[in-house]
Amino acid sequence: MLPVAVSGSDLAAATAVPQSRQQELRHLLLHDCGSCHGMTLKGGLGPALLPETLRGKSVEFLVYTILEGRSNTAMPPWRGQLTEADARWLAVTLREGIKP
Repeated sequence: MLPVAVSGSDLAAATAVPQSRQQELRHLLLHDCGSCHGMTLKGGLGPALLPETLRGKSVEFLVYTILEGRSNTAMPPWRGQLTEADARWLAVTLREGIKP
């Protein structure tokens, strides 16, 4: 599968999330997501969420997965707790890499 780069529109949409919300999402990513994907996001119950493991996945796929979850897995849907803009920020941040 070819790598899919984060587009300028994805970055623009992600940066539209207010800075205070970005801090909340960063905390959620490292703690809530980390509880299944590993506190360093290198994998656990869920797969690793590192840039190199997400390279072949589009931002749209990641946003959909975050909001709708994955059936037959422990990945719950986050729609209701997160907006699409929140999920896009998380997806772009994961694709770019976050330091735990």
